[in-house]
Amino acid sequence: MNTKITDIFFDLDHTLWDFDKNSEMAFERIFKSKYAEIQTQDFIKEYVPINQECWRLYQNDLITHEELRYNRLKFSFNALNYVISDENILEIANDYIEFLTDNNYLFDGAIEVLEYLKPKYKLHIITNGFANVQEKKIRNAALGGYFTTITNSELAGVKKPNSIIFDYALKLANTSKENSIMIGDDLDADVNGALNAGLDAIFFNDKKIEITQNFKQINHLLELKNYL
Repeated sequence: MNTKITDIFFDLDHTLWDFDKNSEMAFERIFKSKYAEIQTQDFIKEYVPINQECWRLYQNDLITHEELRYNRLKFSFNALNYVISDENILEIANDYIEFLTDNNYLFDGAIEVLEYLKPKYKLHIITNGFANVQEKKIRNAALGGYFTTITNSELAGVKKPNSIIFDYALKLANTSKENSIMIGDDLDADVNGALNAGLDAIFFNDKKIEITQNFKQINHLLELKNYL
């Protein structure tokens, strides 16, 4: 156990909140209702890497919030050679955001590890997700009671990996870099972002991807007990 650590910062999507599972269920609801000819699994296969790339561009301020919402759908339908109007894409984008938080599956071990950590540390969230959507996820998944502060990129004015958002979160949490650690699934935004800002970091590598860097990493949330 690292006795210096007093404050733990978590990413939300893909770390605690199972974005892929909840996202797939939202699309399943949309397609069954209005686009029965689209097979959800076929769409998801194209959507997942496209969405990841769009988020990478958004995190680095290369596209806007609106472009992210539109492009990830437009490019996915293009990949399927499915012709759809911009009007319908925007309608799907709105329905998707509305439906996304209706399902709130968490990663295995999420609640157990939060219950384990909460008596020992102050817990916090740092997220690049859209503020109103993230608030609903946290509320609907009954996560709010575990966290002392929630830092959102819209409030901080910058996104991870920008060090300013980590400084903002530390100030909000009334803690120091030396006493803090970041846990997240994104090597660039969460891990390198935190390390470059002076915090320690743990990579949540649930997909068990091979990495060359010598980062602290876990494949399951309960493995945090080995570090904290």
